[in-house]
Parts: sequence; C-alpha cells; structure tokens
Amino acid sequence: MFIAMNRFQVIKGKETDFEKVWQGRDSRLSEMAGFEEFKLLKGPEQDEHTLYSSFTIWSSKENFEAWTKSEQFRDAHRNAGQNDKLYLGHPNFEGFEPVQYV
Repeated sequence: MFIAMNRFQVIKGKETDFEKVWQGRDSRLSEMAGFEEFKLLKGPEQDEHTLYSSFTIWSSKENFEAWTKSEQFRDAHRNAGQNDKLYLGHPNFEGFEPVQYV
C-alpha cells in the first residue's frame, strides 16, 4: 500500500472555489492500475488559510509513480497553474508506506 497526500493552504474566502475546482475535475484515477481510493479532506482554519489535503491510496508505490508519469496525470493537472490564486504557495506532497497493520 502507498498513501499519497498533497496539502494545500487555501486562502480564506476561497474555499468554495477550491472545492469546485476539485469537484469539476476529471482525474482519470479510476483508469490507473493500483488506484484504490481518493478523498479531498478539509482541515483546520488558520488566520490566513484553511488546510486541505488530497488523499489517494494505491496498492503500491510503483503504481503511484506510474500515475505521476502517465497521460492521465498530465490531463488531470493540465490547468493546475490557473488555480494558484486560490492557495498560498505550492502544495506540499507527502508519501507514506505502512509499517503496521491492525
């Protein structure tokens, strides 16, 4: 299993616009081998931003890496630069591999 997360600091007042971008986007994730689940998570509010995280689960790190090199990835991120006015800085990527199952 591999969990991939991108954290976004969405500018206060732009949360609805940010969520609409994600809801209207064709990610093409379901076309990818090893893709298991996607969630867009809304986190705590700070003075200048609200924290969001995109969260995907993959059957392996290799499947995730194949996604990042795919035509589907390029299509899904084609217009990403147009939305940078919605968040502070660049998204922060975090990748996780499990060390314990319960």
